[in-house]
Amino acid sequence: MPSVYLGDFPEPDRIEGAPHPRETGHLFGHQAAQAEFLASHLSGRAHHAWLITGPQGIGKATFAWKIARFLLATPPDDGGMFAPPPPQTLDIPHDHPVARRLRALSEPGVFLLRRGLNDENKVPVQTILVKEVREMTKYFHLSLGDGGRRVCIIDSADDLNPNAANALLKLLEEPPARVTFLLLSHAPFRLLPTIRSRCRELRLTSLTPQDLSDALTAAGGTLDPADRIPLAELAGGSVGEAFRLTNTDGLDLYAKLVTTFATLPRLDRPRALALTDIGAGRANAARFDLILTLLDLFLVRLARAGTTAQTPPEAAPGESALIARLSPTPEAARHWADLAQTLGNRARRGKAVNLDPASLLMDMVLKIDDAAGTLLAQR
Repeated sequence: MPSVYLGDFPEPDRIEGAPHPRETGHLFGHQAAQAEFLASHLSGRAHHAWLITGPQGIGKATFAWKIARFLLATPPDDGGMFAPPPPQTLDIPHDHPVARRLRALSEPGVFLLRRGLNDENKVPVQTILVKEVREMTKYFHLSLGDGGRRVCIIDSADDLNPNAANALLKLLEEPPARVTFLLLSHAPFRLLPTIRSRCRELRLTSLTPQDLSDALTAAGGTLDPADRIPLAELAGGSVGEAFRLTNTDGLDLYAKLVTTFATLPRLDRPRALALTDIGAGRANAARFDLILTLLDLFLVRLARAGTTAQTPPEAAPGESALIARLSPTPEAARHWADLAQTLGNRARRGKAVNLDPASLLMDMVLKIDDAAGTLLAQR
């Protein structure tokens, strides 16, 4: 199968410690989207281009590979008396030849379009270049004579640079025969409107705590049943984010953050220093990024609770009482939302100029402490 990544170059959609989406046999959740695609296929009028959307890490790539397996392994219905019965699901056996070839990236019926390598020093680039779309076009023309189905997975369409997006649009406007395009997008509003208009959208939603737990376990992760709801809250229903949190002790780190903020606006300085030291130094770059993410998530949860007048399920012991105290009104919610934006910009600038991670984190914690003092003084 044509692929822009060869040898030891990393795959952009592979999560450390988890099987790749093409190696994942079962898709947890998203029953409505699966049923919609199957019904379209059985109608005989299936669309040639599908835009699979939703938050990052919820199974869009797994769904796309499942569709590819189904389309390439399911014989067409020729209307004869010996035609097989119509399929009831999109499931294909793990040991089917098509499934094996897809796992090995050797299935000739699939073209995988993703970020590639630059021409100078052969290192990964951050966008999908027009040369890769042209390679795909050439592939479709060369394989036109075999008469079989072909599938193009674009992972993700968000990575297309402007020239590549326009080249893809021409293909979608005049699609090759018997080709199904599967475009993955985390932010479809950023795509060209003309690309969106040529596709039928399949919108995937965040996984439930049960589906998230089952998907994580099936992928080789471990999860205490008591952590199911906290992990779903912090991961936003994303298996990818759940893996990141479990691999970096994210639940424990968020619990430390909540404990540190429990006395706001009388900040426990020793606890705050212990928290920010976790992200200190180059060796702890991943922890530093995670703390930034968790701080932003804490502020977002404060803002959402004040806006909706509903306290979310606890992601750490004592969080519900803390949120109820700090964000009881829409006015408080706006205050926390503004602070989340301010601190987000501050974090980006700090990282850009290589500020000391521990100092940057402590500055953000102190800003949160000041904001709590201002809000509580106004009551």
